[in-house]
Amino acid sequence: MRSLDEARNLCERYHPGMCAALADISLAEREAPDGPVVGIFRKFGGPGLVVPAEYGGMGVDALSAARIVRAMSSYSPSLGAATTMHHYTVATLFSLAKRAGRLTPAQLELLTEIAPADLIVASGWAEGKPGANIVVPAATARVTDGGYLVNGGKKPCSLARSMDLLTASAAVPIDGSPTLALLLIPAGSPGISVHRFWLSNVLAGAESHEVRLNDVFVPADMVIRTEPDDPDRLDDLQTTGFAWFEMLATSVYVGAASALVEQALARGRGSVTDRAQAAIELESAVALVEGAARAIGDGLTGDAAVSAVLVARYAAQRALRTAADMAAELLGGIAFIRSPDIAYLIAAVRPLAYHPPSRTAMAEALVDYFTGQPLRLS
Repeated sequence: MRSLDEARNLCERYHPGMCAALADISLAEREAPDGPVVGIFRKFGGPGLVVPAEYGGMGVDALSAARIVRAMSSYSPSLGAATTMHHYTVATLFSLAKRAGRLTPAQLELLTEIAPADLIVASGWAEGKPGANIVVPAATARVTDGGYLVNGGKKPCSLARSMDLLTASAAVPIDGSPTLALLLIPAGSPGISVHRFWLSNVLAGAESHEVRLNDVFVPADMVIRTEPDDPDRLDDLQTTGFAWFEMLATSVYVGAASALVEQALARGRGSVTDRAQAAIELESAVALVEGAARAIGDGLTGDAAVSAVLVARYAAQRALRTAADMAAELLGGIAFIRSPDIAYLIAAVRPLAYHPPSRTAMAEALVDYFTGQPLRLS
């Protein structure tokens, strides 16, 4: 399939041998809990993909990152889901590094280690609580000598067992009132523990478990403060993170659906009209994601960037469901019976709807934004 081949070729350009290494392993093994895919990602230099060249990374743009995540996800949706958390966090941190005075020298020094040492960064930002505002952190911090003691946690937290660095949002007391901040915490810090949380077999290879923080010490110079005038709105740190997250997360499920449509086109079953329609639905999702990625690469920021990626994501959700269902129908009942991979990939397309913020949760906020009001997240 042309667009998938192009994505895989791009992945090969930046991570020579990764696609072949993934293809040599069965889908069941790739998606298994504690499977090998995160190790493969590290082995082939995955952590440095979006790290700027001046920091020792590959410095790819948003469009290339989206395509490479799609390519990886066509082999392993779990790997795509896991590494999305790394890439969007890294992209966010380095976007702040471009702004004078936004990060401390200690924070910048830590960032310089990511690509050369292939450090994996986990994200402890939005908490998966039904009905909770995703801007409100699940962890709290109290002042102590030299920094803060942090308590709370994140569940699910992808890359929980492989992470070298945890980025966690927390309510930090500043001038007597709690302020949202992002904390940079080495994964081996005393007080951090990982507990099994993900029980589904779908995306089980993403290492999405519960990470608990019990009086974890974070030095003051490892705290990145947000600058909110309104607690329901996003500042520069958050808008960049949300835009990259939604773009890359959607690419994961484009990759999973691509694996199904690729098989349907290769088998040649059913009418050519239905095969074309399955591909059209898939390619429409590709176009949505890549359009958003191009806009981000061209400098779209703030509420406009977040709304653009949310529109692309919610529209892609429908297109991907249709593409996956049509592909599975074209492959036929015997293929479904004989290959557990088909049922798995159908299921692996669905979790896009579960990522925060959900379509229903954002409906009113998007309508307000479309009619001229600021974008607010819930």
